Amino acid sequence: MFAEERQMEISLILEKVGSIKVNELSDHFNISEATVRRDLQEMESKKLLTRTHGGAVKAEITNFEPSFMDKKDERHEEKFAIASFAAGLVKDGDTIILDSGTTTLEIARNIKAENITVVTNSIDIAVELSNRNNVELILTGGTLRINTRAMVGYICEEMLKNFRVDKAFIGANGISLIDGITTPNLVEAQVKKAMINSALKPIIVADSSKFDNICFSVICPITHVYSIITSGDISQDLIDSYNNQGVKIEIC
Repeated sequence: MFAEERQMEISLILEKVGSIKVNELSDHFNISEATVRRDLQEMESKKLLTRTHGGAVKAEITNFEPSFMDKKDERHEEKFAIASFAAGLVKDGDTIILDSGTTTLEIARNIKAENITVVTNSIDIAVELSNRNNVELILTGGTLRINTRAMVGYICEEMLKNFRVDKAFIGANGISLIDGITTPNLVEAQVKKAMINSALKPIIVADSSKFDNICFSVICPITHVYSIITSGDISQDLIDSYNNQGVKIEIC
């Protein structure tokens, strides 16, 4: 049996029972435990499972969505670095979209450019920019999702169709060469997609933990993105892979 066939069967087993031991897989396939461990290591690298001491469990569900408050204090230094870099890309007179999220909120706080227009679906960003005399602020409207403090839905999407902006700064929970830009919630994915369609330069802002994650709802293929601003430990091979697809990786 080829490794790909074994790994497919391992996935099916985990889907049924949730966890399994290395020795059980060794007996099941009549192969060495070393071979099983190599299979599990390869599958974990593809986010198909999570290895444990002596075995493996099935991967985390793809529709898990941390709340705005859950993310508020996570990886704060990385978010600040990403936000500072992204804010520096906003030039005087620019028109931009700021997606709802903790990293984009930091971008709003760090923008120094003047006479800009900001379109946002974030109530927190709206409050942050409401006292800036040199910012024309446009709120999308829509239905408020308490979990992420984002305005979403038909009204929001239709509003975004009315604009063509220079840059859009968009958060994501998953970034993958194969599966594209993803997020756990379908209605949020549709809003982010509308933002990307309205921008000359759609820019993803996400820390390094989002790479190779795959979530439930697809926002867009990776080739629809102008660049990704990130921070943390990113290998040169991974950077080269994205560059080959025409996507710039900016590491803060």
